[in-house]
Amino acid sequence: PRRRRCHGSRGCRPRPGACARPATSCHSPRAKACTAAARAGRRYGAVIAAAVTALTALGTEVRVAVTEDRHLAGSRSAVVAELRAIDEACSRFRPDSDLARVNNAAGAWTPVGPLLIEALEVALRAAAITNGLVDPTVGEAVQGAGYTDDFGSVAADGPALRLLVRPVPGWRLVQLNRRTNAVRMPPGVLLDLGATAKGLAADRAAAAAHLATGAGVLVSCGGDIAIAGTPPPGGWHVRVSEFSADGPEAPGQSISVEVGGVATSGVTARRWRRGGRELHHIIDPATGVPADTCWRWVSVVAATCVDANIASTAAVIMGEAAPGWLEAQGLAARMVHVDGSITRVGGWPTGGES
Repeated sequence: PRRRRCHGSRGCRPRPGACARPATSCHSPRAKACTAAARAGRRYGAVIAAAVTALTALGTEVRVAVTEDRHLAGSRSAVVAELRAIDEACSRFRPDSDLARVNNAAGAWTPVGPLLIEALEVALRAAAITNGLVDPTVGEAVQGAGYTDDFGSVAADGPALRLLVRPVPGWRLVQLNRRTNAVRMPPGVLLDLGATAKGLAADRAAAAAHLATGAGVLVSCGGDIAIAGTPPPGGWHVRVSEFSADGPEAPGQSISVEVGGVATSGVTARRWRRGGRELHHIIDPATGVPADTCWRWVSVVAATCVDANIASTAAVIMGEAAPGWLEAQGLAARMVHVDGSITRVGGWPTGGES
């Protein structure tokens, strides 16, 4: 196949329906397989694909790569449909989304579509397996920190904010009625699915594109990638870096991924200043303010993109305890400290750095 470049990416392979299943950790045999693939990866540069296309959705750049050029249009259409559905269900910034209607329901039961039910089940599972570090009830805290609009519309600088230091309400307050597809939140408790919805979107979009075309597909949502179908020979060669728009020369590492998921979370890509204070979007549920962490960014390999995103977000909030926790989960990770030093756990490869 022809070689085209899709830089600034991190790879994974979704398993349809796996994101919502009950589980006690992010560890799985598929995560081990992906770790082995990453350990073997030593190549630099581009994703190998027959064709690559880019679009904007969910407030970020989305890239779609396929192994067969003739399937690019069909894959793109399937991806666009899935991302549109996720946005309509889970967006905090659309007043007509299911999530916004729940947040505005003042404690009443709100009928929603099955996709928001699935997304909330994923978010509650994330909270359960991280002991509440990844909590969907951070909505008020995120807004209070200044993240009140789609990130592209958030001002880079502004006046000081009065941050209220207190725990977020807590994920156990979320009430789901799966029989009637309804959700209820106590008055004043706001949901935000930023830690899980993008990974879920990538997993669902890649699976949908593969189902529609039969091609090997890679979908990158802001650099968090899901893979479905048979990858190119040697796997998808992707660049793990701090910013999803980074080119091949940016500091980072190139790995080869055949199965599993890789996602990156950090405190520099979505960052702003208020009253001279640097703020970011990852909220520590214990304090209700942006996490005070030792990590600039963390990349994690897991069974799916959403599982990797759960683990990378939890690791950022966890701070110094994160390497041991990730090892205990059986996950491979590359962690960049605020001083620039790199910590690798779980068999993450050392080659491909530049």
